[in-house]
Amino acid sequence: MLKTPIARGVALATLGATLAIPTMAQAAFIEDTKASLELRNFYYNRDYRQDGASQSKQDEWAQGFLLRIESGFTEGPVGFGVDAIGLLGVKLDSSPDRTGTGILPVGDSGAPDDYSQLGLTAKAKVSKSVLKVGTLQLKNPAVATSDSRLLPATMRGAQLVSNEIDGLTLDLAYIDQINDRNSTNDQDMVINTSGKGITGTTESDEFVYLGGTYKITKDLSASYYYSNLEDLYKQHSLNLVHVLPISEGQSLKTDLRYQRSTDDGNTNVDNKAFGAMVTYSLSGHSFGLGYQKMSGDTGFAYVGGNIDPYLVNFVQIGDFAQEDEKSWQARYDFNFASIGIPGLTFMTRYITGDNFERAGVSEGKEWERDTDIGYTFQEGALKNLNVKWRNATFRSNGAGNDMDENRLIVSYTIPLM
Repeated sequence: MLKTPIARGVALATLGATLAIPTMAQAAFIEDTKASLELRNFYYNRDYRQDGASQSKQDEWAQGFLLRIESGFTEGPVGFGVDAIGLLGVKLDSSPDRTGTGILPVGDSGAPDDYSQLGLTAKAKVSKSVLKVGTLQLKNPAVATSDSRLLPATMRGAQLVSNEIDGLTLDLAYIDQINDRNSTNDQDMVINTSGKGITGTTESDEFVYLGGTYKITKDLSASYYYSNLEDLYKQHSLNLVHVLPISEGQSLKTDLRYQRSTDDGNTNVDNKAFGAMVTYSLSGHSFGLGYQKMSGDTGFAYVGGNIDPYLVNFVQIGDFAQEDEKSWQARYDFNFASIGIPGLTFMTRYITGDNFERAGVSEGKEWERDTDIGYTFQEGALKNLNVKWRNATFRSNGAGNDMDENRLIVSYTIPLM
C-alpha cells in the first residue's frame, strides 16, 4: 500500500515516464542506455576479542547479483528516462549464532536463504538539470548511502541536480524512506546514536537537504550543505578541497571539513565536528595525515541505518565521533601501476582517538588499524575480475567492542548494453 504522498508520487512518475517513452522520440533514449550485471561474492568475519562478549563472532558468506540499468533521455526540450536497479543476495554460509555481518538479513531463525529488492527511478532532464524520483543512491556531505557490503543501501525520494552555472553544482533532495543494505523493505529513518550520547530519538519519515559545490579555481572547490532529519537534527556542512600540483606526478591535497549539528525538537543533539586530511602524492605513493575533533554536548549526528558520515576519520569499523573525542590518522597508499604492475593496489592506515566518555569510562581511548589489498585482472579470461582483501583491528579501553575483522570480496561486472 502506498501510504505517503511521496510514495504515490514515485509510482505515478515512474509509470507515467514508462508509458510516455514509446510515444516520444526514442533515439537518444535507446542509444544512451547502459546496463550491467555485477556478480559480487562476499565473505565477512568479525571476531570479538573482549571478555564477556555477547557474541563470539559474526561469520557469513553470500553471493550478490546487482543489475543496473540507466536509460538515456528522450529527445525534445524535456527529456524523460527510467533507471532500474535489481538486487539479489543468496546465502552461501551462515548460522543463527554467526549472523549480524550486514551482508544478510537477520531473522528469528537466522539468515534467510535469499533476499531481493527492485528499485525504479523516473527522471527528467531540462538543459543541464536532472530531476529523479524513486530509488536513489546518494553521495554528498549531507548523506551517503553505503555500498560496503554485499548489496548497497538505497533511499526513496526525489533529487534535483543542476549544473546550469559553469563550475557550480546545485543539489537538493527530499527523502522519506531508507532501505538498508541487508533489507528488503523501506523503513523510516533514525539517528545513528551508538555511544554518542544522543537521547530522546524517535523515527522520522522526512529528510531534506540543499547544497552545492563550486569550483573556485581548477585546484580549489568549496561545498556547503544544509540538511534536516525532521524532529531529530539540523546540520550545516562546509568543505574545502585544494589540490596543489608540485611537479609531474607530485601533488599536495588538503581536505577541510566542518559540521554544526543541533537538535530539531525530539533530541539533545549538539555537536561541532572539525576534520582535516592532508595527502602528499608522489608517483604511486600517497602519504596522508588526518585530524578530527568533536565538541559540544553530544557526539556527531547522522542518518542511521547504512549511511556513511562525511568524516575524515570514518573508516572500516569506527567513526571516532564520540562526544569531545579527538582522533588522528596516518595513512599510506601505493598503486603498483607505477612500477609496472597495473591493477594492484595497497592501503594501510592507523587511527587513534581519546578524550571521550562512554559507558562509565572517564577517559575513553580507542584505535583502529586497517589494511586493503586489491587486484583487478588486466587481461585473459579473468580480465576485469577484482579481488579485494580488507583487514581491520579495533581496540578500546572498555569504551566499545574489541574486534578483528576480515572481508574478502570478489566482483566481476558484465556489460549488457
